[in-house]
Amino acid sequence: MTSRSEAAPLAPELPAPARDEIPPLSWGAIFDYVAPTLGLGCMFLLSAIYLLKYATDVLGMPAAAMGTILFFGRALWDAIADPIAGYLSDRTSTRFGRRRPWLFLSVFPLSLGFVLLWSPPRDASPGFLIAWMAAMVVLFYTSSTAYVIPHTALGAELTDSYHDRTRIFGGRHVLWTLGSFLAVAGLAALERASDKRTTVFWLAVGASALATLATFWTVARLRERPEFQGRGATRPYAALRDVMRNPHARLLLIVFGIESLGGATIAVLTQYVAEYVVKRPELGAPAIAVYMLASLLFVPLWLPLSRRFGKKALWLASMVLTAGSFGAMIFLSENSVRLLMVLAFLAGTAASCGAMMGPSIQADVIDWDEHATGERKEGSYFAAWNFVFKIANGLTIWLTGLVLQFSGYVPNVEQTGQVKLVILALYGLFPMACYGIGAALFARFRLDAAGYAEIRSELDSRKK
Repeated sequence: MTSRSEAAPLAPELPAPARDEIPPLSWGAIFDYVAPTLGLGCMFLLSAIYLLKYATDVLGMPAAAMGTILFFGRALWDAIADPIAGYLSDRTSTRFGRRRPWLFLSVFPLSLGFVLLWSPPRDASPGFLIAWMAAMVVLFYTSSTAYVIPHTALGAELTDSYHDRTRIFGGRHVLWTLGSFLAVAGLAALERASDKRTTVFWLAVGASALATLATFWTVARLRERPEFQGRGATRPYAALRDVMRNPHARLLLIVFGIESLGGATIAVLTQYVAEYVVKRPELGAPAIAVYMLASLLFVPLWLPLSRRFGKKALWLASMVLTAGSFGAMIFLSENSVRLLMVLAFLAGTAASCGAMMGPSIQADVIDWDEHATGERKEGSYFAAWNFVFKIANGLTIWLTGLVLQFSGYVPNVEQTGQVKLVILALYGLFPMACYGIGAALFARFRLDAAGYAEIRSELDSRKK
């Protein structure tokens, strides 16, 4: 086995030797893996899109207060939680595997935290309400760390096939999107509800039950690869150091972080744009539905296109399309329904490509680490990506809350021209800049199919 000192500093760039094709995973096995994402997609989209607006417009909390809670309670805390969860998941060794025990144990606090997040006491004082929301944000997002990191790592471990990984994460994206449709249906119900607190409570209960039951299915039916047991890093921050020494991972972390900065405002501000800019609050949920429908429709195209043009080329194109789609949102105005829907469709098309190519490329980068260190630490890698996503999202939501409050935003009333301009700039120009910068940096990524095949051939030879 190659030692750390003997590992090559860069991934091979030579033509790949011939290698037997790995049999593809059955769709049944892929479904067993992706089943929980139906409930998770509903939970996370509802939180991403509606939690800040729920706090400001329904609970009456200051936007800056809730933004601060989401930043400190979700992002900064995870600077500690994410590396530990990834490391412990990699090091776990049981007769049930190293990932499934985490899924089974973490789904209970995850579901409970999600329900409590949407159901603070109705007679709570302002101070108690802030404390409640802060505690529930920490509970829900800490539990999500303990669940999502092992689950994503498990997907990367299911196969060594370069293109089969795209099928796995394509299936994950499909069920996640279907779960997101459930959240959109919930948002539509909330727009019509006279008692939004009761309605969102039952939405939370339903999504949590769905995620819990599907997790039981996955834990019972899916089997992990025994050869990965006990091959994690020996120390948590040594694992993080290895992630940062991986040149491909470093670049992806930077790109992913910049993209996530822009992506957070898209989720948070859609309802604000529909209500206060387009003046059609009932269109918030349909716009999101159009986005997700496009995301779903184009999934079957990306695998054959990735075989022809490569994962990098497709993901790069999706970044450029996302930048253009949201940059054009600056032209939205009252009753510009058609423009909103067209741009949502284009952005959703790009999103499905990134949702499939991104994790698939991340899994390839993890194999580069095995080639260099002899260890399998998917948990540590996805912990790093998860942390970057959370810190970027938390920072953007925090700044969005501050900007809204200090621009003069007042809930449930007609907004001034200045506030509308701020909302559109955050919703359109900021994501455009982030995705444009991300695309320029990602153009430097070098681990292609030939380089990956060279790595896999060497890893396979070590097993003989």
